[in-house]
Amino acid sequence: MSFRAEERENFLTLFNENKEKIRHSPGCTHLELLEDYNDPNSFSTYSYWQNEADLNAYRHSDLFAKVWANTKNKFAKKPIAFSLKRHTLVD
Repeated sequence: MSFRAEERENFLTLFNENKEKIRHSPGCTHLELLEDYNDPNSFSTYSYWQNEADLNAYRHSDLFAKVWANTKNKFAKKPIAFSLKRHTLVD
């Protein structure tokens, strides 16, 4: 997520106010915020969910709606989002 420079601190405040609520959402086992080394206004969230159903339930929750509404108005450009699953290599 790339934020307008003047919105950087507002985003960080919003994230910090909501991170524990997100972490305690059913199925969330990990959440962290990563900052780009070269662009202080660019961030990624990195989270683990027990399964896709839990992630989708969060995406449809009131908490997500509130946080997203207050996040998307701070973007400098369109965000990129994707979900991944761990791949277990077979020996």
